[in-house]
Amino acid sequence: MAKHTHEVRDPIHVFIQYNSYERSVIDSHPFQRLRHIHQLGMTYLLYPGATHRRFEHSLGVMELAGRVYDVVTHENNVLPEIKESLTELSDEHARTYWRSAIRMAGLCHDLGHLPFSHMAEELLPEGLSHEHLTVQLIGTTGFPVGTGRASRRKTGWQSCSSQSS
Repeated sequence: MAKHTHEVRDPIHVFIQYNSYERSVIDSHPFQRLRHIHQLGMTYLLYPGATHRRFEHSLGVMELAGRVYDVVTHENNVLPEIKESLTELSDEHARTYWRSAIRMAGLCHDLGHLPFSHMAEELLPEGLSHEHLTVQLIGTTGFPVGTGRASRRKTGWQSCSSQSS
């Protein structure tokens, strides 16, 4: 029987749980490359303990995005006039969808970072940033975001990731 909820140990959040769809993104080549990109650029050369990577940062952002969504949409925290104007708050399916969308945005927000993080962005052509590369990676054929199922084809991933690394 397939497992639908997965978890990873995290030094800050203890355990981060994620579903199989989020796992398909985490297992993808564009996301796995974040294991090799320092969150703090070259700071680790001066501060040996500053070894955080974009990979664990993105997992933490996904976790926190879900927690924040849960708090702000909890029925005790929503004013009656907001409940009236946002009827989706009473729709369990809609809340589940938006929670998933918020978590996925947190998970994927740094996909386009180059090695050494923001330090390398000055090497990009004018007008381009890691945000543009993130959009390009997500829009590439074969990336599991938005497909509803995992796709392990590497054709689009390799061409796009080689442009951004």
